[in-house]
Amino acid sequence: MKRKIYSVILFLALCGFFFAQKASDAGAFWSSLNQQCGKAFEGKVTNDSAQSSDFLEKRLTMSVFECSANTVKVGFFVGEDASRTWVFTRAKSSGNLTLKHDHRKKDGSPDEITKYGGTSSNKGTENIQFFPADSFTAGLVPAAAQNVWWIQLDEYKFVYNLNRIGTDRKFSVSFNLKHPVHEPRTPWGWIKK
Repeated sequence: MKRKIYSVILFLALCGFFFAQKASDAGAFWSSLNQQCGKAFEGKVTNDSAQSSDFLEKRLTMSVFECSANTVKVGFFVGEDASRTWVFTRAKSSGNLTLKHDHRKKDGSPDEITKYGGTSSNKGTENIQFFPADSFTAGLVPAAAQNVWWIQLDEYKFVYNLNRIGTDRKFSVSFNLKHPVHEPRTPWGWIKK
């Protein structure tokens, strides 16, 4: 009987350890993302199954232009196009992270296709977070209902990835964090704080 009790106690202690480990991994990822605040980096497409001309031969930069305790905004510039912002938020209660794509027109007004993305379904790791498409995304762009985005982040690189499950649609762009660049612009519709 004592053996069963000790086994249950050990099991519960291990569960608590692994849960705490995962929570700290999401926190470590969030901390690493915040450390990039105020910096900009040049990137390159490393995978584009659609061979999108939007990204060919254009300078790609990301600018981490706004950070707070629970929000990080990252402008993604494609040549002169400043319409894209990746908005990361952290839930206070669960610690789970959300990635939303905020698209704006040149006048700063919202694009028709905006605010799509998803929330991490678990704590991920300190170097990678997954964001499966949420129901808002599925309603806005039905073809994107099977999208999964993930961000890889370490001391050397920030990699934005997209995979549309069940298709060949894949996209990745990698930014070199060891070589910051000057990016004075703010994405359309935003003001630097």
